[in-house]
Amino acid sequence: MNPRATDPAPDREVVVILHGVAISSRLTARLARFLAAAGYEVHNLDYPSKTVPLPELGPRWLAAKLAELGVERAPKLHFVTHSMGGLIVRGYLAAHRPANLGRVVTIVPPHHGSAVSDKLRRLPIIWRIIGRNLGALGTGPDAYWRTLPQRADFELGVIAGSSALNPLGWFFLERPHDGTVAERSTRLEGMADHILLPSNHTLILFRRRTAAQAIAFLRTGRFTR
Repeated sequence: MNPRATDPAPDREVVVILHGVAISSRLTARLARFLAAAGYEVHNLDYPSKTVPLPELGPRWLAAKLAELGVERAPKLHFVTHSMGGLIVRGYLAAHRPANLGRVVTIVPPHHGSAVSDKLRRLPIIWRIIGRNLGALGTGPDAYWRTLPQRADFELGVIAGSSALNPLGWFFLERPHDGTVAERSTRLEGMADHILLPSNHTLILFRRRTAAQAIAFLRTGRFTR
């Protein structure tokens, strides 16, 4: 399977995967393999999460990338995202609505920001690690999610985590949480389904169960219990 294939087969549904902030498509590669094995044409994208402002990543960067990939030829265009990737897709869909839009799965998304980002933004060393979008991922008045529609008008499934390795989460997040994002913050009005899995913010990407739930939602619009 080539998760970066650039010529979607006209009879196969496409899944675009977007990783979270300050990581790369290497961390979503296992998820991409599961999705490809399920029969989807998969594009596991890398994007400049540390340097391009979050408000530009969806409406501009992602829109240009999708045009380059030619995904409008596919019967359905789905998205599976991790963390900040969910906000990018929401920004994209607020500005563009592809005719072949399918379903969207957001994994541990900060749909209403993260209090951990509020705390980390005070540390210059963290800014150097995370990049310019750290502040936009918080809960304050400058948080990017506040500029987006507050109700999903597309088929959205949300996968949240409930196991914390990040000690900051123990002090600053309402339980349950995944160490970075509180479960309550992952919810978005209008979502079609929501499920809580026992994993932390990053390791959830490597769980077979995460991939299975994402595939179930893409196929049926519901997670499995």
